[in-house]
Amino acid sequence: MTAAHPSSNPPIAVISGGASGIGKAVAETLAAEGMHVVVADVSPGSGSATVDHVLCDVTNPQHIDALYAHVTQTYGHPDLLVCCAGRGIHEKLTEGDPAKWQAVLDLNLMGPLRLIRAFTPGMLQKGAGDVVILSSVSAGQTYAYGGIYAASKTALNTIAETLRQETVPVLRVLTVAPGVTDTHFFENTISGYNTVESIGYGALSADEVAQTVLFALKQPRHVSLNHLTIRPTPQPF
Repeated sequence: MTAAHPSSNPPIAVISGGASGIGKAVAETLAAEGMHVVVADVSPGSGSATVDHVLCDVTNPQHIDALYAHVTQTYGHPDLLVCCAGRGIHEKLTEGDPAKWQAVLDLNLMGPLRLIRAFTPGMLQKGAGDVVILSSVSAGQTYAYGGIYAASKTALNTIAETLRQETVPVLRVLTVAPGVTDTHFFENTISGYNTVESIGYGALSADEVAQTVLFALKQPRHVSLNHLTIRPTPQPF
């Protein structure tokens, strides 16, 4: 993390999906640490002196262009990019809707790629920065009805490691893979039926995931935590 410091120009963080769930918890945590946070989300949110909310659909290239222009013209290039926007889908491959699959892949995979392409060149110019990508314990897993979601998160892990190798030593790249977390994720899952209660492993809070992100970002610049898994202790996978 470009550590919070007494300055008229605090470090800048851009967070997609920061209006709710884990993204919101990360935004609030970083703002409390002294960063100026730009939240990009399709849902309206309340701004503050340290949080700037921008309506942005990361599946829309024009929205990405507008977000980039707003951030760079208002604050300069960010010090931190956090990609949290995403959603789940629970459909059988032989019966599901390919249009829904495409929408999930565009949000979960192409959304972060668009943000990376837009913001990381300027971050490299600054000489130091961090990229955090919200993955999932589903990455690398194979399970019925979860193929599309797991594939999107597996691909994100590959993208993150590729970005790390392409930008060392300037950027630190972290994927955070949460297990069951008490957010609206399951309510928003396409064709989903699970709830936190029905899964039965207990749940992390969004704040606990955000504190894990903060822990990684506060390490000295020569220390790079690249993949962190956090889940309820009873969760077996």
